[in-house]
Amino acid sequence: MRLFDSKELTKDKIKSYNFYFIIYKIKNHILTITLNRTDKKNALHPQMINEIALIMEYAKISKYIRVIVIQANGDVFCSGLDLNAIKGKIDIHNSTVPKPKEKVLIGEIFSKCYKPIISKITGDVYAGGHLIVANSTYAVALENISFGLPEVKRGLFPMQVMASLLRVMTPRNVIDWCIRGFNITSKKAKKWGLISVIANRNNIDDIIDKWIQEIVSNSPKAINIGMEAFDSITNKSNDHQFLYEMLQKTMKSKDAEEGLKAFREKRKPKWLND
Repeated sequence: MRLFDSKELTKDKIKSYNFYFIIYKIKNHILTITLNRTDKKNALHPQMINEIALIMEYAKISKYIRVIVIQANGDVFCSGLDLNAIKGKIDIHNSTVPKPKEKVLIGEIFSKCYKPIISKITGDVYAGGHLIVANSTYAVALENISFGLPEVKRGLFPMQVMASLLRVMTPRNVIDWCIRGFNITSKKAKKWGLISVIANRNNIDDIIDKWIQEIVSNSPKAINIGMEAFDSITNKSNDHQFLYEMLQKTMKSKDAEEGLKAFREKRKPKWLND
């Protein structure tokens, strides 16, 4: 099912929208999406998610777009969901992107696009930011990048992230990372399969350009069908509703309330186990 009506996804309509949280460019069969909420470490505001969902759905149906590159401004690629926004503290914005018909699941936006997606990671990745990285076809990161799952330190658990990580990592590494909530380096991320290549600022664009040239020289239809098949046999998060409900259950716990309060107050949490 589409998240948006066909009339909302025409070329002219896409051009008419005001995007506030992301910047996009379409050129030479490439859609480049830039996360641009640097003051909030590119935390995923609800309307920011809607903007990503709209342009990704447009990319999915566009015969012109062959490859998607997602990158970010600032020193953090993405810090996951905006917890303040989830609790109702919504930032004022002038985005005119329409709301989707269904609830948007970040992992599905990327995994079910069925076009090659390249994550260009020049900033740290935390929490739900891994939904983008793990569901990308390729991921290239600078060598000094930190990847972290801090949810358990806030009384939460990375439910949907866990499912997405299982697409590219071993179950034992995934559950250990989710439980202990530590940070890993680019070197460890590559060893675990989370990223494809480690680059430096001088060659990261060359690496991406090489991938793009090879991709666009091959059959777009074959790639599209093949990626749909790949998603079918590797998707570990088919019961998205269950995972969402488990996340909501965790967020309503007293431990989550205490964890988030302790984080804001910059102190160690006093877990209640209730």
